[in-house]
Amino acid sequence: MSQPRYSFRDLKPDTGSFASEVIAGLSQPQKALSPKYFYDERGSALFERICELPEYYPTRTEMALMHAHGREMASLLGPDCLLVEYGSGSGQKTLQLIEQLQPAAYMPIDISGVQLRKFAASLAVRFPQVRVAAVCADYTRDFELPEVAGLRARRRAAYFPGSTIGNFTTAEARDFLRRACRMVRPGGAMLIGVDLKKAEALLNAAYNDAQGVTADFNLNLLVRINRELGANFDLAAFRHHAFYNARAGRIEMHLVSLAEQTVSVAGRNFVFHRDETIHTENSYKYSVEEFRELARSAGFEPGHCWTDSGRQFAVHCLAVPE
Repeated sequence: MSQPRYSFRDLKPDTGSFASEVIAGLSQPQKALSPKYFYDERGSALFERICELPEYYPTRTEMALMHAHGREMASLLGPDCLLVEYGSGSGQKTLQLIEQLQPAAYMPIDISGVQLRKFAASLAVRFPQVRVAAVCADYTRDFELPEVAGLRARRRAAYFPGSTIGNFTTAEARDFLRRACRMVRPGGAMLIGVDLKKAEALLNAAYNDAQGVTADFNLNLLVRINRELGANFDLAAFRHHAFYNARAGRIEMHLVSLAEQTVSVAGRNFVFHRDETIHTENSYKYSVEEFRELARSAGFEPGHCWTDSGRQFAVHCLAVPE
């Protein structure tokens, strides 16, 4: 009997910590919320819209790089590999890579089980020759990669598209890369997208689009807290604020309180002063060499790097020495 071409493993990531993390974040002197909670159903849909905005260059720039250099990228990862993707999302870039790579198996890892099932099942239909072994897990934490029954892959390769690595602090990014390095093992490789440092005007425009979609995306976090934690955030009493912090080398996203107010969340009251902010996201930007050095510190050997003509975005290929 042949092996099934699609499987789903739920490692039961700790998603029950939403209330405790929100309360802990709002209790800090600088109130903060984790960006991983942006992506409920509406938040995911809003992010897809962001990716299509004229101001938001990362997605179309990375897609163009994948289109132009996908065959070369695939050759460096190697045929018949186990391709592990962190945070599968909608997978448009993944489709391009799989078409060129033809891996022995594809393992998308995501914390959102519903979205993951839908994406993985559709991909298994599109690529019937590729084993699809979806894993519901929190890839920011340690876990053992499940074995795929009957799989004979030449090597492991990790894929982390987008600029999600920029949402981590430098220390968090190094820890993540170290876990990825251990996962792919000696002889393995990683393909990763990185947003580059550039003119502040371009960066600020990308996170403050004229249509206000990014503002809706940011404010939707409060909508989710109201819905799931019984909070009473007044959305009209907060506004989106994003700016490039040159000293830290990152875009910061905040929600600014427009008045003195008290908000109840899960039975706890939180006082907001006028102009006080909730820090909701960082997006660190790197030069090519800064990221190569970060990768080296995590155990990788930096290889080829592809950039667009305007040097707005980079895709790095990292190897693990044997």
